[in-house]
Amino acid sequence: MTVGAPGSVAGIFRAVSINVRERLRTALPGALKQRDGALVAVLRATLAALDNAEAVAPTDDRESLALEETPVGVGVWEVARRELSDEDIELVVRAEIDERQTAARVYEQAGEHEHARRLRHEADTLTAVAGLPHASHTPPDDRTE
Repeated sequence: MTVGAPGSVAGIFRAVSINVRERLRTALPGALKQRDGALVAVLRATLAALDNAEAVAPTDDRESLALEETPVGVGVWEVARRELSDEDIELVVRAEIDERQTAARVYEQAGEHEHARRLRHEADTLTAVAGLPHASHTPPDDRTE
C-alpha cells in the first residue's frame, strides 16, 4: 500500500481532523495487521519519544526523610505526567523525522545507500501518517534562497 494514496493508512488519517498523537496511535493497529514492520517500528519509536517527553524529572526530596518518615505503598511517589500541547507533540514528531533524515544523509555519505533509502522512507512515512507538511531532504546549507 502506497503512503498517502487514497485508501492508504496515511490517506485515511490525513482526512480526519485529529491531533498528531492520535493519528499515530490509530495507524499502529493497521500497520500491525498489514505486517508492515518498518511502519510499526517508526510508529512505536515516535510514540515512545512522545511518552518520554511527558516524563517529569524526579525530585530529590526523598533523601531528606528518615526511614520512619518515608512514605510506603503503591504509587506513593507517583507524579502527574506533563501535558504536551499540540505544538509540543508536533515538535517531537518533527525531531524524529529530522533525526532519520540526518542519519540518512550520514549513511548516504558513507556509501550505505540502502540504509539511507530506508531511513528516508521512514521519515516520509512518518510525515505522511502524522499529517505534517512534507519537508525537503536537502540539508539547510545546500538550499538555494
